[in-house]
Amino acid sequence: MFVRLVRRPLLPAMRLWRRNLQLRVVAASLLMSLGVVLLLGIVVNGQVRNGLLEAKEQTAQSQASGGFAFAQQAADKSNTRGSSFNAIEGAVGSGSAQSAGTWMNNLVEQLASGGQGVYSVVVLSSESDETPMLGNADARLKGARASGDILPEESIPGDLRSDMDAQDGTHQRYAKLHRQSGGTEPALIVGKRISDLNGNPYQLYYVFPFNQEEETLVLVKGTLVTAGVFVVVLLGAIAWLVVRQVVTPVRMAAGISERLAAGRLQERMKVTGEDDIARLGEAFNKMAQKLQVKIQQLEALSRMQRRFVSDVSHELRTPLTTVRMAADVIHEARDDFDPVTARSAELLLGQVDRFESLLNDLLEISRFDAGAAALEPDPTDLRDVVRRVVEGCEPLAERKGSRLVVKGDERPVVAEVDSRRIERVLRNLVDNAIEHGEGHDVVVRLAVGGGAVAVAVRDYGVGLKPNEVKRVFSRFWRADPARARTTGGTGLGLSIAIEDARLHGGWLQAWGEPGGGSQFRLTLPSTSGEVLRGSPIALEPSDSRRRRGVEDPVTAGPRVPAGATASGGPGVPRGVAGAEPGGEGAEGSAGVRQSAGTGREERVDDS
Repeated sequence: MFVRLVRRPLLPAMRLWRRNLQLRVVAASLLMSLGVVLLLGIVVNGQVRNGLLEAKEQTAQSQASGGFAFAQQAADKSNTRGSSFNAIEGAVGSGSAQSAGTWMNNLVEQLASGGQGVYSVVVLSSESDETPMLGNADARLKGARASGDILPEESIPGDLRSDMDAQDGTHQRYAKLHRQSGGTEPALIVGKRISDLNGNPYQLYYVFPFNQEEETLVLVKGTLVTAGVFVVVLLGAIAWLVVRQVVTPVRMAAGISERLAAGRLQERMKVTGEDDIARLGEAFNKMAQKLQVKIQQLEALSRMQRRFVSDVSHELRTPLTTVRMAADVIHEARDDFDPVTARSAELLLGQVDRFESLLNDLLEISRFDAGAAALEPDPTDLRDVVRRVVEGCEPLAERKGSRLVVKGDERPVVAEVDSRRIERVLRNLVDNAIEHGEGHDVVVRLAVGGGAVAVAVRDYGVGLKPNEVKRVFSRFWRADPARARTTGGTGLGLSIAIEDARLHGGWLQAWGEPGGGSQFRLTLPSTSGEVLRGSPIALEPSDSRRRRGVEDPVTAGPRVPAGATASGGPGVPRGVAGAEPGGEGAEGSAGVRQSAGTGREERVDDS
């Protein structure tokens, strides 16, 4: 239930996704374009970042190397008394004229003067220095100095300071730069341990913040995002235009195909140009033209055949009437003939009756084919129709040794039907059940419910094979061509019956299993014109072999052996077939009817 509730709002979108080829192609193009743009953006951004870092490192190392050399030279010159060092004399003075602290302050200011906003200079005492950094011997204070607003102690990592005390040379490290305002930013720190004017070691650092590089990266990212969005939208628009040029003719062809299938054979595609789509349209139009010609020829042939059957049937009625009158006269006088002639008279009358029945069936079939069959529905209690059918079929049942059993007639079974046609259908079903029932009982069951009425005729005779179930309603078809027709059937009874059922908007369906008998079910709407949604009687009877799941025989009444063994797999009917409005139908044993070709399932009452 939760899954259904979640999927319900998504069903329209899922249906649109399945049915719209253009949407799927454009969406796939957008997704692939987005993936390519993201991958390209990541690669470009990484290359730019690596390039900026490499350039930053080279600039930092060059700048720091010059500063370190300048600081060391300044210290060396200050230690040489009596010599003049014009380059730094005004800035840092001589060692004899100023204290070491003042000299260090001047040195930091001098080194940082050329890099405002680009780098900062930090001076920290060396951990191995046991003398005070300040020039006053009485003052044992070691202090840190830095240009700008950075916090030197917090900005320089402790492991870097330890490495510089442990090893000589230049060291560099990526770290967080801490500002006095509380902010932080990434920076590259390059440091070296050198000596001051008194020969005491100290640590000199150049701190290069990445603010300019970050701005460059932000600019590059913005440019990539803008270009990526533009490229994705452009590729999506291109894909939409290209697919539209291909899909539009396909949609047109699909629409025209549907109209052709609906009978509008004059529909054609509009062809423009000389490309592949145009050639496809021309081929489609040629195919439609040939189909139209062929269908018209077949329709003309079918009309001619129906007209021929109708005309021949009508023309045969007059000579048949004359022949019947003569046969009746000869049959009445058969007692005066010798035995051979008397038997011939009996055979003649029987075949004339069979010929007349066949002629009437052909006329009825021709009316169905011509669409001239008319329905005259009236509210009818099907129990009365069943009683008349049973009374008319009792002589045949007695000759066959069968018994007719009616069930479900305790309450009215009323529906708006043409009683003459329904009686003809049921008489045909009961006659067939008696003929193929092998002397067992024939059960006629009635039921009503769910806006439908149903009549099922069950026999326990030879049954039907699965392939026979599908063909049982075909014209002139016989399950066993060598089997004699003791009841004088024409081979058109079930074909007429299924047409009568369709004329009522109902179903005539068959089920059978070899050696287990068969059941034919007629389902009709209670109100004429209503659409059937199910049947109150299950097509596969409850006493079928598969439903019982046993090997021993059962009886339908005290005189009916109907032994059976399970056939088909669990949940798979041995054989079902029949007619619904618009096609053939089948029903499973668990009361679920499946319409062939549609996949629909409908619940039915198995009572």
